[in-house]
Amino acid sequence: MEPLLAISVGVMIAGALYLMLSGMLVRFVFGFVLMGNAVNLLIFTAGRLSDTAPPLIAPGRTLPAEPVANALPQALVLTAIVIGFAMTLFLLVLLYRTYDRTRTLDADQPVFVNEQAGTDDPAGPDPDGPDPKDPA
Repeated sequence: MEPLLAISVGVMIAGALYLMLSGMLVRFVFGFVLMGNAVNLLIFTAGRLSDTAPPLIAPGRTLPAEPVANALPQALVLTAIVIGFAMTLFLLVLLYRTYDRTRTLDADQPVFVNEQAGTDDPAGPDPDGPDPKDPA
């Protein structure tokens, strides 16, 4: 089972890299999510997949009576899922703000290299702020 999951992780990482390097920001977010899922599967697989009992110790004993599953990879994956969800939401908000400011999600567009993107003035915003003597 582990070789099949290792191949799956490799395919998922290759797909995520392809999406992340495509130049479209929406594809980057999808690639980021896919990469997070691939890493979670990798951690879970590295914890050895086995059909064993849960790690519970009977009352009055100091060690489990039989081989038990390793709970650490499961805890790490659960934590990584929560962090990955928060990062995905952050990236989606960042994606929305980028689209709101540039009106495009294609990173190859010239507006992404223009530092004054989203301003009405072609010269860009005044670094000193508005002029206090200006009545407008």
